[in-house]
Amino acid sequence: GTVSVAADTAEGERLLAIRRAFHPALAGSGEVLIEDIAVPRSRMPEMFAAIESISQRYGIPIPTVAHAGDGNLHPNFVYEGEEAPAAVWEAAGDLFRTAVELGGTLTGEHGVGVLKRRWLADELGPDSYELQVKLKSVFDPLGILNPGKVFG
Repeated sequence: GTVSVAADTAEGERLLAIRRAFHPALAGSGEVLIEDIAVPRSRMPEMFAAIESISQRYGIPIPTVAHAGDGNLHPNFVYEGEEAPAAVWEAAGDLFRTAVELGGTLTGEHGVGVLKRRWLADELGPDSYELQVKLKSVFDPLGILNPGKVFG
């Protein structure tokens, strides 16, 4: 792909308007699962290539928008129907694993949340994941803080 850098304030505003229009423009394409990953900026070309490969492998459009200055990408899985089909989740798993393999994270500024918790142990590793679970139980022995969430 190409990279655009604003030469002045007016062009910067135009580029921001394009960025802000991205998700509304997808509205007519089907349902959208918006994801959030981050990789080192030096690895972004590899991540974009991986996104294209995953899109082709699963036959799922994955238009992606980014705030590249911090390595954060928002791949959008476009699908038909009320619920994301299994192939979308399989493709998302490949996406998350690739981000981690490239030295990044399966989540950017939006956090793990309920949807990504099944992949969190892949990023943290078994020891760190178990430590997180134990820390949660120390501070929340009754399981009343965010019950049923990431470590609930």
